[in-house]
Amino acid sequence: MAENVIEIDGLTLRFGSVPVLEYVSLTVERGDFLAVLGPNGGGKSTLLKVMLGLLKPDSGTVRVLGVPAGEAGGSIGYLPQHTHVSGSFPITVLDAVRMGTVSTGLKRIAGFGGGQDEARQSRRALERVDMLDHAHRALADLSGGQKQRVFIARAVVDDPELLLLDEPTASVDSRSRNSLFRLLAELNRDMTVVMVSHDISSLASGVKSVACVNRSLHFHKAPELTGEMFRMGYGGEGELCCPVELVTHGDVPHRVLGRHREGDES
Repeated sequence: MAENVIEIDGLTLRFGSVPVLEYVSLTVERGDFLAVLGPNGGGKSTLLKVMLGLLKPDSGTVRVLGVPAGEAGGSIGYLPQHTHVSGSFPITVLDAVRMGTVSTGLKRIAGFGGGQDEARQSRRALERVDMLDHAHRALADLSGGQKQRVFIARAVVDDPELLLLDEPTASVDSRSRNSLFRLLAELNRDMTVVMVSHDISSLASGVKSVACVNRSLHFHKAPELTGEMFRMGYGGEGELCCPVELVTHGDVPHRVLGRHREGDES
């Protein structure tokens, strides 16, 4: 029997009187690569923050890596949605990754710098994402895709068991996006991956299962969207909604759209 790394049961969360997530249940097995899809404002990023323990649900239970959410510490790597770096901020690629190590972070809080072990650890992480040759460049000088690789290196520098990513490809071009998907598929060999996205093309490479979130959640243990999931996440009713199926081989998914109504040739 597969081991569960995430177990959510009956989760409900409100911001004031506004329901954001309602009666959500989800189980993620070790080694899975889960894409969390859905419209903007549907609760995807909120769900990720609940997994991290940054937000507490109003009801329901959340366990991550066998403990309550927020208690797994360095066993979780996290890439937030917004990772803007000012062009005037003087930090190198290597130092940015070193800030992700638990020991270096604690030392800097206490007023001490990180040591050689942290530097070696960070170089290994940069090598893992094919960015070691850029270790001493200024982070602000990198392209969008290169920066995302550095931030992913920072998220995996402590070899986490679980990697959580919030819209990792939102700010990069299509070539960099496909390259990042291949990188995440490689990382998935060593860790469970949960990736939030609003882009259904994220199913093109490496994803093993899908959760569609729009206040409620529908899970499918395969890299495809069912008609029910698409209607729940993206709207439409009956014949007015095109059923969507994604064939997930190659760099770009093939989309097969059914007819809207009988006799429609479009």
